[in-house]
Amino acid sequence: MLTNLEHLGIAVQDLKAATALYTSLLGIAPYKQEHVASETVDTVFFRVGGSKIELLAGTAPESAITKYLEKKGEGIHHVAFEVNDIRAEMARLRAEGFVLLNEEPKRGADNKLVCFVHPKSAAGVLVELCQEIINA
Repeated sequence: MLTNLEHLGIAVQDLKAATALYTSLLGIAPYKQEHVASETVDTVFFRVGGSKIELLAGTAPESAITKYLEKKGEGIHHVAFEVNDIRAEMARLRAEGFVLLNEEPKRGADNKLVCFVHPKSAAGVLVELCQEIINA
């Protein structure tokens, strides 16, 4: 079950400029900046109430974010929902007919396991499922 709006992902061309813009807009500094090598992306996170804003900038031509920006320009890239059991939620969504972009959850930014739902099966919106990684 989707339990909470975890974050909105916003694709940006210039991460430094966008970070300054959102710091000014939100009136707060980001709490985290992270490079996700597997996705060739740099991220910056802001906490806004119980949710977050994630700024994403591609770091290589093959990055999905770089390709997205070339095609669509800056703006909302995805909406992410928190889940308690990502594998169970993936199975439920597959059974409901949704197309998932990942066969298995993968490690994402901000200490999360993630999986994406294809926009074609979610009314044109890229949906991300996020589960906190609990270190035992």
